[in-house]
Amino acid sequence: MIFIKTKGSSERYYRDEAGWVKVSSRGRKFRATAEQVLNHVLAALAGVKPNVTIDVEHHEPAS
Repeated sequence: MIFIKTKGSSERYYRDEAGWVKVSSRGRKFRATAEQVLNHVLAALAGVKPNVTIDVEHHEPAS
């Protein structure tokens, strides 16, 4: 799971059986391609937006 946090919002991304899912700060779920997830993460890492925190957690897939 990938968390991208700013001063006023938080997004999270996780992978399920069908692909990537983005959960907005309002709790809405959107399907995302791997390229979209990578673009959001790389932009945050590059400093495009100030005061962004990225946290990554590993979770074993549910069996």
